[in-house]
Amino acid sequence: MTENNKALLALIRLGIGHSSTERPMQFDWDALESLAAQHGLNAVLVDGVERLPDGHRPPKPMLLQWIGEALQDYEYRYDVYRMTIANLAGFYNRHGYKMMVLKGYACSLDWPKPEHRPCGDIDIWLFGSHKEADAVLEEEKGIEIDRSHHHHTAFCWGDFMVENHYDFINVHHHKSNVEFEGRLKKLAEDDSHFVDVNGERVYLPSPNLHALFLLKHAMMHFASEGITLRQLMDWGLFIKAHRKEVDLVWLEGVLEEFGMRKLYDIFNAICVDDLGFEADLFSSLQVDPLLMDRVLNDILSPEFSRELPENIIKRVIFKYRRWKGNGWKHELCYKESLWSAFRSGVWSHLLKPNSI
Repeated sequence: MTENNKALLALIRLGIGHSSTERPMQFDWDALESLAAQHGLNAVLVDGVERLPDGHRPPKPMLLQWIGEALQDYEYRYDVYRMTIANLAGFYNRHGYKMMVLKGYACSLDWPKPEHRPCGDIDIWLFGSHKEADAVLEEEKGIEIDRSHHHHTAFCWGDFMVENHYDFINVHHHKSNVEFEGRLKKLAEDDSHFVDVNGERVYLPSPNLHALFLLKHAMMHFASEGITLRQLMDWGLFIKAHRKEVDLVWLEGVLEEFGMRKLYDIFNAICVDDLGFEADLFSSLQVDPLLMDRVLNDILSPEFSRELPENIIKRVIFKYRRWKGNGWKHELCYKESLWSAFRSGVWSHLLKPNSI
């Protein structure tokens, strides 16, 4: 691990209120800002810097610029994000549809400063009413619905892209995902968790659904293009907030059944060893240290770029090389063989050519 990565981890720990023993006198501040941006953690970096002694902080003009960017890119945007969610929920509520938010906003509620979690798309679940709700949007609002994706439709609402999920995961890409999706949909029947957002009822995933979906979503991305530290923080902060509400015996049984348990244990160990979470939040931290280092290094310094070539031939070649190179990660995330997944993946792309 590079010195800059060590420093970034130390400042992130401080930024979410954890302790850190890594406090070198000199930081490469430009490099740290660039690293934080890759993980969507610029605002958390500022929070960490503000907990450093004066002599360890960046030059004042640089820090003031960072604070201004955090206000503009995170806090102000989060306010708009919340208002957009409330406005969209209000539309659905008036038409008799229940709207559950997934990932982004639901995760932010567990962060020490929700407004310092980056917000991108708005992911929603309408309790199986996606087709009817999309039809209403088209008829009443004239909104164009994008149906080219595998497990959700998409449309613009205000300044944000909305992903309206009819499946939680892509059921065509791995055979095991079909059964896994069934487990998620069963859990999604629970409508007893909700919050008030600007006067509108917005539903949240139950703790068991949120735990299983967060892990599955992170692992699917890890096996394909990779994940960021922000996704590990989502998991750590979620379990910190909801440890007593999650049935860990059930959760770990499902992860074992679907070949995900080893990576789950590594995620937990990284949360403790590198992000400063308390060990007693997690039931198992027994991992292969070499494999854990490999996972963490891939998160911090991925072997393959997350940027895809624009040329379709080069993009296909790049994806094949990445798929082969990520074979070791596939073994940590799925129970079926890599070649079985390859056949399913090819079929998945043939069904939706825009996904290539």
